[in-house]
Amino acid sequence: MYKVRQAKLTLEDGTVFTGKSFGSEKSVAGEVVFYTAMTGYPESLTDPSYTGQILVSTYPMIGNYGVPVNRQENGIHKFFESYKLHITGLIVSDYSFEFSHWNAEKSLSDWLKEYEVPGLFDIDTRALTKILREKGSMLGKIEFDEEIEFYDPNQENLVAIASCTTREEYGDGKYKVVLIDCGVKNNIIRCLLDRNATVIRVPWDYDFTKEDYDGVFISNGPGDPAMCSATVGHIKSVIGEEKPIMGICLGNQLLARAAGGDTYKLKYGHRSHNQPVLLEGTNKCYITSQNHGFAVATETLPEDWEPLFTNVNDNTNEGIRHKTKPFFSTQFHPEASSGPTDTEFLFDDFMNSVAEYKKK
Repeated sequence: MYKVRQAKLTLEDGTVFTGKSFGSEKSVAGEVVFYTAMTGYPESLTDPSYTGQILVSTYPMIGNYGVPVNRQENGIHKFFESYKLHITGLIVSDYSFEFSHWNAEKSLSDWLKEYEVPGLFDIDTRALTKILREKGSMLGKIEFDEEIEFYDPNQENLVAIASCTTREEYGDGKYKVVLIDCGVKNNIIRCLLDRNATVIRVPWDYDFTKEDYDGVFISNGPGDPAMCSATVGHIKSVIGEEKPIMGICLGNQLLARAAGGDTYKLKYGHRSHNQPVLLEGTNKCYITSQNHGFAVATETLPEDWEPLFTNVNDNTNEGIRHKTKPFFSTQFHPEASSGPTDTEFLFDDFMNSVAEYKKK
């Protein structure tokens, strides 16, 4: 029989949910958001884009396949999207204390405790998600004995927290790609390495313009893109050149801001593995993995830029491109770890542009 301790989740509107602990017994505060993925919690919990957030899983049972072994390949974790858990807390309906998987080495409970992340189960996540859909993402706090204050992570530069702090290099491919790390997922690095790239990973505010490179990649990351003025400034300096640029998620927003466009906060964001996006000018619809709370205001793009993809559910922007230069970005995750890989070909498009540039 497992002994569990009670704790409560309190939303900023005063709503209180009482649950049972299966993680660290530490009181925390952050932004409460929901995600609808059915699988892939090891990848999601290590996604730096969730920095500062208390994550609510709409799938009813979590933990049944444990946590993968901690193994490295090409200098990065093979089964995780970063080197640690980035979520502030985890809320689920039912936690499976027993786990079974050929690649599992520990339970989700032990993993959460290792990184001092609280987790609550036996909470009506359906009712909680309905509140978040109606009122939008809200501040919340998980409390045990002591009471703590609410905390709004969007009031600080989360990218500065999630980004690497030093220049790092991966692989020895033919093409040199500067990767601006705003909170990058490891699978982006894997996808670039698989396409004959040498990846030069630099901090979010690093002046990479003096590097020797053939293309620029702007990563995903957490928080408000308006906080990343240093990154936007460096991107502006290369938009005047011809070197190919690709961005993902936050990278889409940063490229738009560098081009002269604007961004805004969504009511409750897109966090799932099944978001449909339409390629502009075609009837091609792709199913994508997404994790973001901000979006590009398409109508603010300059005349030499245009939307590349549009979300079929709510018509929000899902990507932009320059009309004449090899610059484009997506709001969704083509590398999709975890999630569908329908759009991984976009990495091929980017690297083909890099190869064409290098021939000049």
